[in-house]
Amino acid sequence: MAKKKSTFVCQECGYHSPKYLGRCPNCSAWSSFVEEVEVAEVKNARVSLTGERSQPTKLKDVTSITYARTQTDMDEFNRVLGGGVVPGSLVLIGGDPGIGKSTLLLQVSTQLASKGTVLYVSGEESAEQIKLRSERLGDIDNEFYLYAETNMQAIRAQIDQIKPDFLIIDSIQTIMSPEVSSVQGSVSQVREVTAELMQLAKTNNIATFIVGHVTKEGTLAGPRMLEHMVDTVLYFEGERHHTFRILRAVKNRFGSTNEIGIFEMRSGGLVQVTNPSQVFLEERLDGATGSAIVVTMEGSRPILAEVQSLVTPTVFGNAKRTTTGLDFNRVSLIMAVLEKRCGLLLQNQDAYLKAAGGVRLDEPAIDLAVAVAIASSYKEKPTNPQECFIGEIGLTGEIRRVTRMEQRVNEAAKRGFTKIYAPKNALQGLVFPDTIQVIGVSTVSDVLKAVFG
Repeated sequence: MAKKKSTFVCQECGYHSPKYLGRCPNCSAWSSFVEEVEVAEVKNARVSLTGERSQPTKLKDVTSITYARTQTDMDEFNRVLGGGVVPGSLVLIGGDPGIGKSTLLLQVSTQLASKGTVLYVSGEESAEQIKLRSERLGDIDNEFYLYAETNMQAIRAQIDQIKPDFLIIDSIQTIMSPEVSSVQGSVSQVREVTAELMQLAKTNNIATFIVGHVTKEGTLAGPRMLEHMVDTVLYFEGERHHTFRILRAVKNRFGSTNEIGIFEMRSGGLVQVTNPSQVFLEERLDGATGSAIVVTMEGSRPILAEVQSLVTPTVFGNAKRTTTGLDFNRVSLIMAVLEKRCGLLLQNQDAYLKAAGGVRLDEPAIDLAVAVAIASSYKEKPTNPQECFIGEIGLTGEIRRVTRMEQRVNEAAKRGFTKIYAPKNALQGLVFPDTIQVIGVSTVSDVLKAVFG
C-alpha cells in the first residue's frame, strides 16, 4: 500500500507548504495552515450524467448555440445576471450572515420551478425549517425538490435520478466530498466540491447557484480561485438593520458587471424596487445644509442619490475625516481642491460624509456633488432642492466630462428636477428636455459662485 502524502494548506489563500508555517508567505496570514492528506486523482472519472466524454474539436467545426435565458419574475434579478438565467451557468452568491441570501434563492427557486425542475440542496437548515420559510413566500410548484444533505456523493446520486434543470447549493462551505480527508469548509473541500459542481453544470446543462460565506473583511471565504472557477459572482449587500438590499455583480461572463438590483426585505420576502431614485430621495429635508443630489450610473441605469456632508470645527489637533458609501481617498482629494482652488479653509474642520440610503457611490461623476455638499455645510447655506450636479473634478479645479449625459439629464428631468450643473465640454451636440435647465460649467469655483453666490 502506497504511503499517503500530507501537505499543509493555508485556509486563507490556498498556499501549499510541505511543513507547518506560523505565517503564510503568500498572504501573510497567521496560524492559517492546516494539515491535509493528498488524494490521488481518480482516473476515468465520469463527467456527465450520460457517461459521454468530450473530444478535441476544431474551432471552425464547433456549432454555435444560442441558449434562451430563463426569466424569473424579478426583473431586478434578471438585470444583474445579464438578462436571465443561462443554462449550464455556475453562479456564486455571497453576503453577510442574515442578509437574505437563502431567502433570495428560495424565492428565485419557486419561480424557476414553474419553468423546469429545481433541486434545492441545503446543508445549513433542515427541510422543516425551509418549509416554514417557503410558506411565507407563496405557493410552490410540484417540480421543486428539497434535499437536506452535505455529502457530495449523495447529492450527485440525486442529481442523476432527478436530472434537474436548476440546482441550488446552500452553502458551498457545508458540502463535503468523502474523497478529500480535510474537514468541511476547508480550502481543499471547497475547491473539490466546486470543481465537481462546475463539471456537472457544464456537461449536463444545469444552471447552478451556490451560496458562499464571507469573511470579516467582507470578501468571499475560501480560496480566491473559487471566484475564478464560477461564471458569475454576485454580492448581496445591505445593512442588517435596514430593509433595503443591493445585489451587485462583480464578475459576469454573460453580462455586464456594472448592474445592480435593489430589493426591500419585508415579512413576505424580498420585493424588488423598480424606482430606486425615489427611495433614496424620499426622506430628504428641504432647506437642510450639506446636501447635494447626483445622477450616478449603475450599469445601464441612472439613479439619483443624495450626498450628505457635515463640516464642523475640530476640537483636536488633527481634523477628522469619515466617509460612508464614498471612497475616502476621493473625498480627501476633493477637499484639498476646495481648499487650494476655492479658498475654503477646511484644514481645521472635521468632515463627515455619506451616501444616503445605503447606496455605494464610486464613479468619478459624483465629485461635483460631493464638493457642493461640503461647501454647503461649510458655508451654512442650503442648495436648491430642485438642482442636481454631475461632473468629475481635476486637481486644477476643472470639471471634466463624464459618460452618458443624455441618460442622466433625462432621468433628472423625469424626477422633477429643474436645473442641473454638468461639464461644459460634455454638452456639445446633445438635446435635452425643455423642462430642465442644463448649465455647463468649467471649474468648481464657477459652480460654487452660481449655487451660493
